[in-house]
Amino acid sequence: MSKTAKNLFSKMTIDEKIGQLIQVTGDFFQNDDSEITGPLSQTNRLKEDAPYNVGSVLGISGADDVAKIQKDFLDHNRLKIPLLFMADIVHGYKTIFPIPLGIASTFNPDMMTISSEVAASESAAGGIRVTFAPMTDLVRDPRWGRVMESTGEDPHLNSVMAAASVKGFQGELPIDNNHVAATVKHFAGYGMPEAGREYNTVDISEWRFRDQYLSSYKAAIDAQAKLVMTSFNTLFGVPATGNKYLMKDILRDELSFDGVLISDWNAIEELIHHGTAADLNNAAEIALNAGVDIDMMAFAYSKLLDDIDGIPDKILKLIDESVIRILELKEDLGLFKDPYIGISQQKEMDAGVANKNRQQALRVAEESVVLVKNSNNTLPLSTSQRVFLTGPKANTGDLLGSWSWKGDIDATDSLFTQLKQKMDTVNFAESINYRQDSSNEWDNIVDQVKDVDVIVVALGLQSSESGEATSMTNPALPEEQVTYLQKLHLLGKPVVTIVITGRPLILRTVNELSDSVLISFFPGTMGAKALSNILVGDTEPTGRLPMTFPRSTGQIPIYYNAYNTGRPAEIGVQNGESKYISKYIDSPNEPLYPFGFGLGYADIDIVDVTMINHVVSMSGTIELTVKLVNVSNNAGSTVLQCYTHQKVGDTVRPLKELKWFKKVYLLANSSKEIKISLAVQNLASVHSDLKSSVDEGYYDVMVGLNSLEMKHDDVQIKYLEEK
Repeated sequence: MSKTAKNLFSKMTIDEKIGQLIQVTGDFFQNDDSEITGPLSQTNRLKEDAPYNVGSVLGISGADDVAKIQKDFLDHNRLKIPLLFMADIVHGYKTIFPIPLGIASTFNPDMMTISSEVAASESAAGGIRVTFAPMTDLVRDPRWGRVMESTGEDPHLNSVMAAASVKGFQGELPIDNNHVAATVKHFAGYGMPEAGREYNTVDISEWRFRDQYLSSYKAAIDAQAKLVMTSFNTLFGVPATGNKYLMKDILRDELSFDGVLISDWNAIEELIHHGTAADLNNAAEIALNAGVDIDMMAFAYSKLLDDIDGIPDKILKLIDESVIRILELKEDLGLFKDPYIGISQQKEMDAGVANKNRQQALRVAEESVVLVKNSNNTLPLSTSQRVFLTGPKANTGDLLGSWSWKGDIDATDSLFTQLKQKMDTVNFAESINYRQDSSNEWDNIVDQVKDVDVIVVALGLQSSESGEATSMTNPALPEEQVTYLQKLHLLGKPVVTIVITGRPLILRTVNELSDSVLISFFPGTMGAKALSNILVGDTEPTGRLPMTFPRSTGQIPIYYNAYNTGRPAEIGVQNGESKYISKYIDSPNEPLYPFGFGLGYADIDIVDVTMINHVVSMSGTIELTVKLVNVSNNAGSTVLQCYTHQKVGDTVRPLKELKWFKKVYLLANSSKEIKISLAVQNLASVHSDLKSSVDEGYYDVMVGLNSLEMKHDDVQIKYLEEK
C-alpha cells in the first residue's frame, strides 16, 4: 500500500471505512436516469448524509454528470477520498459492437480485444473507471437469457476470449486514462441454472466445476483483471456471495486473486432468501467472512453502523482488509492523483473518434456473422438482382442487443437503409411485427414478389428478449414469423433468411424453408452495413457458431463436448443394437448446427493431416501439419479447429475438447499449410482427487472445420527421459 493510501487509511473512522464498502446508484446524488440493473426496494436504508461516505457508484456516466457528482462528493467528504464510478460496459458504450456471443462467433480474439478497447476508451471519457465485464460464465443452455453476454459453451474458447477482453479493457498495467478496470463475473457457475431459469439453483459436482467451468475465470484472473463479481446462485450447496470456500480457498488462495471482490446487485441480502442468513446483519457478516469487499445495493454493510460497538473484532479486521483493497484499486486507477482522470467531454463528442470506432465495430460485426446454409450458391447476391426485403428486423435499428448502454436504436441504420444503397432494386414491405400476422398486406406482398429475383427476409428477436431476466422455455422465433416464412417460401422464389438473435434458437423449420440462412447475434451499431456487405459479397461471412443449435427444445442442454456414456449410440448401431443405447426415439442425437460450424463463399477443405510426432513426453509438444485447399474462384477464410480426446483416463473425458483454433485466409485456387503445436500440459484433466494433471496414454487428435466433421490421428503421451 502506498504512502497516500496508508495515510488515508490511518485517519478513517469506522463509519468511513464501512462507507468505502458500499456501492449505490447515481440517483443518490442527483435526479437522473441511471442504468438500473436490479430491484430498487432497498434504497431508503442509507442515512441522510451517508452517500458522502460511500466508496463507489454504479449506473451513471457522461463526462459532465460524473464530474459534477465527483466535485459535489469531494466537497462533502472529510478525507476527500474520490468516488469510483462503475457500469456494465459489456459490448460498447456509445459505439455498440456485437454482443459477446457474436464476438465469440468471430473465433478471433483480436476482435474481442478491439471491442473491449473501444468500449473502455469511450466509457473512460464518460467518467467510468470500472466495467462489470467480461462475463466468463460457461453457458450451454439457450433458455437462459444471459447467454448473450457469454462467449459460449467451450472452455478453451471462453478462456481465450476472457483473456482478450481483459487485455482490451485494461490495456497495459498500470491502467491509463483511456482504459478501465475489468471485472470477472459471475464467480461462479452463474451460467448453469437448472432449466435455464434465471437466478435458479446451480447443482454441480466440484469435479465437473473444476474440469469444465473454472478455466475461463482463471484465464481472466491470470490476465490480471482487477475485480471479480460474485454470482447470485448457489454452488456446492452454498450461495456464492457467502461461500467462503469458493471465495477464499479457490478464488483468493488457489487462483491467487488479490483484487477487489464485489457482490452482484443486492446479492448479500439475498442470502436471507436463500435461507443461509437470518437477517441483514447476519448476511453482512457472512459476506465479509467470504471476503466480499463491496456491497452493491443491498445496504447490508451499512446495517453494521446501527451498532458499531457490537461489531466483532474479527469483522472489524475483515473490514480493514476490504478497505485496503478498495483504496489500492482507487490508487491503481489514478484517482488519488486526479479524481477526474480520463473524463473528457470533448472526447465524448469527437466525431473523428466516433467514426474511427464505428469502422472498428463494422469490422467486428462482419466477422461475427455466420452462414449456416447456402443452397445453390444463393449468396452472395448480384447487385443487379431484384430483391424483395421484408420481415420485422428489416427496417429497424433494434440490432444492438441488451447492455447497449448509450447506444441509440433510433440512430442505428436499418438493413433496408443499407441494402438499398447496394442493390439496384429493393422492394420493401415490413409486413409483420414480431408477433403479428401478414394477412392485411398479403396481396400487396404477392404482387411485389412477382417481379423480383430473390426474397430476403429478416427475422429475429427483440433486444429485450435476451439479457438478464429473459429466460425462455422455448427458445424459438415467434410462431407468426415462421408462418410468414412458410407463406413466402410457397411463392417460389429463392429465400435468404437472416436471423437476428441473442441466443441459439430452434431453427429447423427456418432451415427447411430457406435457400440461405445467415445468423447474426445482435451485431451492434454497424450491424446493418455488415449484413448488407455480406449479402452482396463485398465481404464474406467468416463467423462460426460458439454454441450448438439444437433441433428441438427437448435436446437442451446440448453441447459438442459431452462425456461419453456406457451405451453410446454409435457403438450400439455398429454392433447391431438399436434400442438399448443412449438416444431419443423421436429425434436424432445430432444438433441442427454443431459448435464451430459455419460456411463461406469460398470452397475450402482439409486435404492432408500429418502428425509429426506420435510419441511425446510430458513436457513436450504435439506437432502436426494441416494442408488446406481452396478450390474455388473466390478468396476466403475458414476456421481451422483442433480437438483432442483422451482414450483412457482416471475419470471420464469429453468426446472432443477444443484445444486450438485459427482463422485462416486463402486466395482463390490456392493451398496453405498450417502447423499446429499443442503443449502436452494443455491436455491436463481433473482427476477423482480434484487435482489436475496429464495422464500417460493415447490421445486422439482431431482436426476439422467444425466439431462434427474431423480427420483423426493418434498420439501417445509418455514419461520419456529428457535429453
